Amino acid sequence: MNLDTEEGRIKKYNPLSKNVHTGLPSPLPDPVKCTLLKGDYLYFHYGCDGQDDRGWGCGYRTIETMASWICHNCSPPKYQTRPPPSLPEIQQALVAMGDKPGSFSGSREWIGTFEASLVLDYFYDVPCKLVHIRGGAAELEHVAVEELHQHFEKHGSPVMMGGDRDNSSKGILGVCTGDKGSNLLVVDPHYYGCQLEKTELQRRGWVAWKRVSSLDQTSFYNLCMPQTAKKVM
Repeated sequence: MNLDTEEGRIKKYNPLSKNVHTGLPSPLPDPVKCTLLKGDYLYFHYGCDGQDDRGWGCGYRTIETMASWICHNCSPPKYQTRPPPSLPEIQQALVAMGDKPGSFSGSREWIGTFEASLVLDYFYDVPCKLVHIRGGAAELEHVAVEELHQHFEKHGSPVMMGGDRDNSSKGILGVCTGDKGSNLLVVDPHYYGCQLEKTELQRRGWVAWKRVSSLDQTSFYNLCMPQTAKKVM
């Protein structure tokens, strides 16, 4: 059970859901290639720790999901004793690094893939590869998909994806390619409410396979890919 304080009271929260993608059927009956993350993680989403961050906290929650994977799967043991940073801790770290001004701490400002790379390096000494996808069907279906296949094969860690017109942060847990295009396994941090079983999260679409062609073709996208191959236990 997680504990936090609010206005002088101790407030209890239910444990976060683990490995919420497991049990989802393959999006394609006969895929040419399918690669997924390896290992365990927790699903962080709006309000999961009692802080109402609707409308601005999706990037932070995706970082927390990525950090939980590092805690579960990477060595040395110090990573396992450093829990995923809270939203205030993420903001304070970005200020301490000089990336943000002091006024950023306590604000409701968004963060993206670049800040994610700084935060994971700051707390866990995990460098990240940042990949810019200019947008359009060809770039998404070929450049992004191939980068993701290579990442999951080598590193197996969750990836953060965000863009400009499509500025909603999302976690990517896998990619499945067929003759007529690819699908991304997306874990969406925008759910707000009580903790749900993974089957219910899947039924409601908070974790789901989504066709690459359903992404905004006019938006560019950035990928933050933790380089964890040498740190996995």
